[in-house]
Amino acid sequence: MSLLFTATAKAELNVFACEPEYAALAQTLAPDARVYSATTAMQDPHQVQARPSLIAKMRQADLVVCAGADLEIGWLPMLQMKSANPKVNSTDKGLFFAADQIDTLDKLASVDRSMGDVHAKGNPHLHLDPERMLTVAQALSAKLAEVDPDNASRYTQSLSDFSQRWQAKIPQWQQQAKNLAGKKVIAYHSSFRYLFNWIGIEQVADLEPKPGLAPTSSHLAKLLTRAEKGDVMAVIVASYQDERGAKWLGERANLPVLVLPISVGGNDQSTDLISLYDSLLTLLNGVK
Repeated sequence: MSLLFTATAKAELNVFACEPEYAALAQTLAPDARVYSATTAMQDPHQVQARPSLIAKMRQADLVVCAGADLEIGWLPMLQMKSANPKVNSTDKGLFFAADQIDTLDKLASVDRSMGDVHAKGNPHLHLDPERMLTVAQALSAKLAEVDPDNASRYTQSLSDFSQRWQAKIPQWQQQAKNLAGKKVIAYHSSFRYLFNWIGIEQVADLEPKPGLAPTSSHLAKLLTRAEKGDVMAVIVASYQDERGAKWLGERANLPVLVLPISVGGNDQSTDLISLYDSLLTLLNGVK
């Protein structure tokens, strides 16, 4: 009985992250936790199947950490229902949405189906803004302490260590991004909206005719006309997105096609949040 009690007392926190960026953040703030990511940087986080393995992981979770702003609306509620885990069915308990902690970009007063796959609560890809991500880290640390009060001091210390390293990197990233301000790109979806907003890059067109729809021939023809103005730096796609439309446009407009990691694990260089930002800026600065 005493051995059983000891094992229970030392049980690790189980964290279910919807996306790899939040798995990385949770692991940084809770190094001893068991952290599971439902998706990878090579998957579209909008499109996830509520498969049995995910249901089992959510059933075990003490904390669920997601982007929010309805990014996971197509699959998270199904996982919550099928896992029947009362600990993670509400943000009052063990459910955490990053988008709830910050002001999102591009909120919409109303949404209808004709607009495509848009998010009324704002763009959910906020992990690519370093200032917003620091705010999320602070809020997640507080949530960890709330869910696991016995280890609150450790979460506070981990946050302090992360904040010091992160804040030391921000001016370096700003210096790296200086020559990118004012550049124009054509990109797939609004995946890099926060990064572009922070750097000062302008996305002048979208490879999608509407959010969530694949590029069509007529839409690509319009993009080619836009690209022929000669002011576009590159065509950009995220690590999980189909490159065919981008390559078609890049070849005809004589523009480089840049595949950027959308999250941790999106390329070999992006092993954590800091190296993700390093890689993004290196790739953007490498465009000739």
